[in-house]
Amino acid sequence: MIKLLFLTLIFTATLFAQKVLYVTYDKTPERVIKGEIFTITLKTLPVVRNFKKIQYNFSHHPGLSILNTTPLRKKKGKFFYDTFNILVTKKYAKLPDIKVSLIANKQYEPTYLKGEKLNVIVLNPKKNFSNIIANSMKLQEYKTTSYDKSHNIIVFIATAKNANLKVMHFQDIYKQGRESFKGDYKSAKIIYYVVIDKRIENFTFSYFNLLNNKYDLINIPIVVDNDSVSTQSDLKPRDQSHDMLKTYIAIGIIAVILLFVFIQKKYIYLIFTLIPLGYIIYLNMPEQDVCIKKGSNIYLLPVSNGTIFETTQKELHLPKEGSVTSFTKVKLQNEKIGWVKNEDTCTY
Repeated sequence: MIKLLFLTLIFTATLFAQKVLYVTYDKTPERVIKGEIFTITLKTLPVVRNFKKIQYNFSHHPGLSILNTTPLRKKKGKFFYDTFNILVTKKYAKLPDIKVSLIANKQYEPTYLKGEKLNVIVLNPKKNFSNIIANSMKLQEYKTTSYDKSHNIIVFIATAKNANLKVMHFQDIYKQGRESFKGDYKSAKIIYYVVIDKRIENFTFSYFNLLNNKYDLINIPIVVDNDSVSTQSDLKPRDQSHDMLKTYIAIGIIAVILLFVFIQKKYIYLIFTLIPLGYIIYLNMPEQDVCIKKGSNIYLLPVSNGTIFETTQKELHLPKEGSVTSFTKVKLQNEKIGWVKNEDTCTY
């Protein structure tokens, strides 16, 4: 009788402890790099047919940041392959302990998976390292202009895949910063600026290519532009570098028209001189001043939420260098070039 009761208790305990989820690591890296974004894939087998979802809870993962708690899922037969993206933030890291729960009409006991320590490698790059570790990184556009008497400013657009572009940083740079960022760790675009010494002829930096397991170089030749600092065509004001040549061409056109009128004695054609004459007047208009309100921010670039490098302490009247849709380019009293929002200019 006692033996029968003992067997019944064992059977009952086994019945209530029956697993409804079997979870194993299907894919984990042999080694990772500090700053790398890697993936883990969990192979899950639910033995219950009718359920709402599989829920994952991560804990105890020092040195790691979980980037997506909702997995990228593939189903093969009865198995679910759930992939998560993880960022390595420190030189010591371990895979997370994971609690996997089956959400259904009936409550089931969760399954636990214990994480193991990761083999983390810390890079020892050269000084030109951009701090970026990626599957790929490409330079889209760049532009260089004079910043002050001693420095040039380079603005560039870069894209990267499987990377944390927000950590971009360079050593031994006079000034630098991020102007805008779009995307996520899968695919992202950044607008970044660096202020460097005028004596530098090429700005070269590196990133670590995860696919090729090596440092790749990106080079920006320094060709100083005289117009606005911008990386988009709609930010480019009127180019005044060839105004004198344009003036001479317009004068030549007027001379040809006058010669034709003199020969043909058809004075009605004098009306055609008005167009090049008006163009000459436009090209040679005196430099305008713009009034800036007290407390206005002066931006490094004509970009919304861009870097502010000066705030006016009083109302100023500064030479106008150009304009774009919502910004006006001005020359400051210290000869630096800046941008002010049109809403911060005086209106009388």
